[in-house]
Amino acid sequence: MADVRSNLEAMLARGQDSALLRFSLGNLCLQGDDPAAAVEHLQQALAQDAGYSAAWKLLGRALLESGDRAGAQDAWQQGIEVATGRGDMQAAREMQVFLRRLERES
Repeated sequence: MADVRSNLEAMLARGQDSALLRFSLGNLCLQGDDPAAAVEHLQQALAQDAGYSAAWKLLGRALLESGDRAGAQDAWQQGIEVATGRGDMQAAREMQVFLRRLERES
């Protein structure tokens, strides 16, 4: 996993930035227990493509793992709006479940 992350970071350093690259890096950072780096990459992915439902979902998780419950809630709420608008009902339902869990834990 570290090799893949290094390869993706090298692509980024060469200027091959894209929403998919940033999403992939965010996902790897989250899997590698680096939620702060994941948040940064996922925010960049969304700056490039605000309609990326999966990035909203993962951003919420990264924010939650970083200790930012309010940020996670906001990300999932925005993600639900985006996903619903794009017809991505599966992603919207998943984020609704995450929101309900977060509210129950409050």
